[in-house]
Amino acid sequence: MKLNALLVSQDRPSLRVLGALLDVLQIEHQTCLSSAQAVELFVQGHHSALVQDFDLPGAGQVARMARMASPRRRPVVFAMVSAFTPVGSAFQSGVNFVLYKPLAFDQVARSLRAGQGFMRPNPRHSARLQLEALVYLQVGVATMPAIVLDLSEQGLALQAPEPLPPVQNVPLRFVLPGTSHLVEATGKVIWADDNGRAGMFFSHLTPTSRHHLTNWLAKRGAKTKNAVRVLLPPQKTRRSHASH
Repeated sequence: MKLNALLVSQDRPSLRVLGALLDVLQIEHQTCLSSAQAVELFVQGHHSALVQDFDLPGAGQVARMARMASPRRRPVVFAMVSAFTPVGSAFQSGVNFVLYKPLAFDQVARSLRAGQGFMRPNPRHSARLQLEALVYLQVGVATMPAIVLDLSEQGLALQAPEPLPPVQNVPLRFVLPGTSHLVEATGKVIWADDNGRAGMFFSHLTPTSRHHLTNWLAKRGAKTKNAVRVLLPPQKTRRSHASH
């Protein structure tokens, strides 16, 4: 099985250097131009490596989302930085290697070869068995992406790239995995912890969303007991909203 990389940048000279080296190393690659698109591509498929331009808005969030993946899906993260990039933010996001712009062919080659040994190939045959959903939370004026960890008719558990602010009701939307059905809801935060995990009860679901969610769960043989488990917090939590 081959390795593959996701390149997130608008810097054409950097992309040319990266593309040439990845071809030499026989690593498949695709390019996207925005952090928002990168988050969606990352959740939809497996990537052995993520090369993130930290001069793009939202770069740190993409890197943190990548580090949230399960060990078998976690990519090696390369950060591209310039003289004007706060390098500290890149390391705080959990990157593995730093590439300095303008990219020097030899320097990038050494970093890619070093990281190649830690890259995991794309498990094409099992990818369809592990469906994940990207949920967008509307927190004040900001939109925060997160990964759905578990789902029931009553609510969901999620992993966000940073701790949720102390709010109770959060508008959210996500597409049911394997479909084009959009679920729109308001979630009441039941619990949240310092690692960005949270559990939400659906305080409101549009009728169409509830219909699609019920059918989706039924087709996958979801059991009633899972509805309770989804809403339960881990043993150690940062705060509980249930009493407020």
